[in-house]
Amino acid sequence: MTLNPALKDIWEHIRDLGLGALAHANRHAAYAAMENPRWPELSVLQAAHAAELLIKARIAQEHPLLIFEQLPRFNQASSPTLELEDLFKVGRTVQWSELPDRLWASTGIALQSRDIFDHFGKLRNGLQHFAPAPSKEAGEETLRFIFGVIDPFINECWDLFAVDYDEDYEPYVYFVEALTNREILFLVSPEAAAKFEDWDVDWSTVNEGYRETMMRRVKEAKSGSSI
Repeated sequence: MTLNPALKDIWEHIRDLGLGALAHANRHAAYAAMENPRWPELSVLQAAHAAELLIKARIAQEHPLLIFEQLPRFNQASSPTLELEDLFKVGRTVQWSELPDRLWASTGIALQSRDIFDHFGKLRNGLQHFAPAPSKEAGEETLRFIFGVIDPFINECWDLFAVDYDEDYEPYVYFVEALTNREILFLVSPEAAAKFEDWDVDWSTVNEGYRETMMRRVKEAKSGSSI
């Protein structure tokens, strides 16, 4: 079976969609909207979608067909070259619970905080299918998932930072405050560090260990050293 050239760079499209979903999840997790009180719960669905897309993007970067657990048979294909349409009709991609193992097997990358990943998948399924009240505030659950799992993952894969993906018109100013108020550790990008003076954060309200860790990360990001 000849690989369709259109599939070669599909991983970039998948990654970009994942980053868009990540920005949407950050927005809905960190803020409140009177016109739609379901933002926190929606952020869970969006963050889970972002994680799926981003992990699949990294797997597809190795080979686009590795994200599938079921592929079209030769007699099901519309041409000798596997077409995107055939994958849409017959293909079935790897499920959530299998993604970390497929990632490891295909790339050698072990997803950090597997327990958080598994728990968040159950939370997403519960909200999506049964809509129960979450055990914690849903927005906080989302942020802890993003910065405990997605943030280190995209940094390892593509040198990206989850803090850079937010739909607020004032990047870093209020979003960082939402993270520090919850004492959520996050990787600091050079762009975020350059805006440090604009962060709307009262450092006197957080514990000393958290403050010291974040100050060190800001300093390292400004100097360009490893975070």
